[in-house]
Amino acid sequence: MKIYRLIIAAAALLAAFIPAKAQLAMSPYSRYGYGLLNDNATSAQRAMGGVGYAMNSGRQINVMNPASYANCDSLTFLFDMGIDMTRLWSEEQGRSGKDFGGGLDYITMQFPLSKYIGGSIGLLPYSSVGYSFGNKIEHGESQRQGSGGLNQLYLGLGGRIYKGLTAGFNVSYLFGTTINDLYAYTDGGSTTLFERVLEVRDFHLQFGVQYSRPVGRRSKLTAGVSFSPGKTLLGHTYGVYYDINADTKPDTVGYTSLRDKYSLPASWGFGLNYEWNQRLMAEVDFTWQGWKKAKYAALESFEKTRFDNRWKIACGLQYTPNPRGNYWQRINYRCGGYYNHDYLTIGDNGVREHGMSVGLGLPAPAGKTVINLGFEYKRRQANPDPLVKETYFNITLGVNFNEMWFWRNKIR
Repeated sequence: MKIYRLIIAAAALLAAFIPAKAQLAMSPYSRYGYGLLNDNATSAQRAMGGVGYAMNSGRQINVMNPASYANCDSLTFLFDMGIDMTRLWSEEQGRSGKDFGGGLDYITMQFPLSKYIGGSIGLLPYSSVGYSFGNKIEHGESQRQGSGGLNQLYLGLGGRIYKGLTAGFNVSYLFGTTINDLYAYTDGGSTTLFERVLEVRDFHLQFGVQYSRPVGRRSKLTAGVSFSPGKTLLGHTYGVYYDINADTKPDTVGYTSLRDKYSLPASWGFGLNYEWNQRLMAEVDFTWQGWKKAKYAALESFEKTRFDNRWKIACGLQYTPNPRGNYWQRINYRCGGYYNHDYLTIGDNGVREHGMSVGLGLPAPAGKTVINLGFEYKRRQANPDPLVKETYFNITLGVNFNEMWFWRNKIR
């Protein structure tokens, strides 16, 4: 076995032990609900606006729709790992700030199980929490901090049912902890901590279907649907009161199970993909999540959280001048954009987000491995009162190893 295969296997093993907060959000909006949500897009998909429900190239892992696993080549092993680097500019009531962050985004693998069945396994973020800001209060000041998030360790299968028709599913172990802290500093010198902790340990399901058919001699049209059923969550939540200046133990209040008090809504994703001559690919996606009916119980001394239904529309384009040409002709050129009506509600304000992205898929000098580099601009603010205006510039870097692990050389 070649040395780089050992490196890949070691990295995959390490994925199971990566802390839940490998990648953090940097937004005060993340202190509401479960934090900022992730849509399971890889670095290549993010460069195309985050599309993927109808994508089934077979050379890129697509967790957004597990039906795509069935298109894995019977001799090919795929390993995709991505990192994210973010620069943030924020503005609130005439005050501005800057921040920088990032970290590991995802680790995924895909492999053939038979001629018509493919499998995938990986670690993905479901949501992320990360913020720190302060305010003046009567006779003192307050400081809010948050960290953590929820993650998915998933195993998926996809199979071909009929010519052009594939179906699949993901079973995910949903785990992680979100922590929201409120420090109160009085003019008299006392400091009190109010902390809310949410611990999730549960399973989550996702199902997907894709149908492709030729359109002319060189074109293909694919429709995809992804569905995750709603469910009550398992785990615990509690609050902590702590007088930092006093020599006393912290008081734990409101310790309760999440069952029947906290839930996730059903999630639907629809996509339509057009591919021409293995050179041009375009896709439009729509996501719908009924968060208004999701449960998120109030905890003593913490504000009540309300949700709004989430929907997102995204479109993306990829162009390859000549898949069998010279190096520069084999580069994938990508662009895309999206608009997101988020699930978060702050007072009477909803949260809106839009973004644009461009990127390159750079082939390795030898083999089919691709280095995916993407650049993303996005804007987030509340509506109708903008509250905090956030502008992000993200750089995403993913390495998609494509190796023929299951090829057997003939002995002559």
